[in-house]
Amino acid sequence: MPTDLSPTARALRTLEILQSRTTGVTADELAASLGVTERAARRYVGILREAGIPVHSTRGPYGGYRLGRGTRLPPVVFTEPEALGLVMAVLDGQPTAADPDADDLVAAALGKVIRALPESLGRQAAALREHASAAPDRNPSRPDPALTSTLVAASAVRRRVLVTYRSGSGNEWEAEVDPWAVVVRYGRWYLLCHSHHADAIRTYRIDRVREVRQTAHGFEMPDGLDPVAALEENLGKGWEFPTRVVFDAPMAEVAPWIRPPMGRLEPSGDGCVLVGSTRNPTMYAQEWLARLPIAFRVEGGQELRAAVEALARRFTAAVTDPP
Repeated sequence: MPTDLSPTARALRTLEILQSRTTGVTADELAASLGVTERAARRYVGILREAGIPVHSTRGPYGGYRLGRGTRLPPVVFTEPEALGLVMAVLDGQPTAADPDADDLVAAALGKVIRALPESLGRQAAALREHASAAPDRNPSRPDPALTSTLVAASAVRRRVLVTYRSGSGNEWEAEVDPWAVVVRYGRWYLLCHSHHADAIRTYRIDRVREVRQTAHGFEMPDGLDPVAALEENLGKGWEFPTRVVFDAPMAEVAPWIRPPMGRLEPSGDGCVLVGSTRNPTMYAQEWLARLPIAFRVEGGQELRAAVEALARRFTAAVTDPP
């Protein structure tokens, strides 16, 4: 935490810390968060009490400071780095928010945040929004916030759901799933779940979910589940077209260039092999294989080999002199 903050700013930071904790905050924890001594931390608690904010303290192993019930809190206060960092993160994640007139929920929310900032800081944030040119996402896939929230809530209370899903080809179906986790990966939002119809782990893109309904059935989360690792392991599985790409280079050299959705990289003799599946062989060839700086051979499947051959003919034609 910056060392040049005023006592008022530190008192407000103390309030934020107390607000964010459901359990008691000890004086030494508060001091560590504020970067001050325990005596100074107690002084900031005293400032809050003088301002009429009920801060209670209890003794014991689970004691500490906590806010009283029904406390009315002041507006959120951002430091300059926090405010500008927030604007930058929003523009990076959703470039359309740069346009204050855009018919966009995030753009509207960002405008409200900027207008609520103190005048000098608000001017900086507004200028950043106006003059920073954000590149539009080539493949926007932002899900509906309400549907996403429903899935997160069902996961939190361990409640099975019925989802209506539309694939990239336009096929639509309904699935009964246990929503294990919502994971944001590679710029997309995914639902990691167990499908009862397939009796298998599935990963659904949430931007393709059309409807979510909670059921009366609960579920148990698998022991030791790592949602991100499980998602990455399953992103390259279960698609329509199999893939098999062989490298003569050692696995340690190839691995940094392989994204989990491409499949599973395994050692093979002096080299390694990438085994997986894809729903779009053309994309796999053009966007993933073409960028690899390491020599490879496509041994399967048939559709991927055809996509690579078509790409090779196209590039060869690009450097062939006309007759």
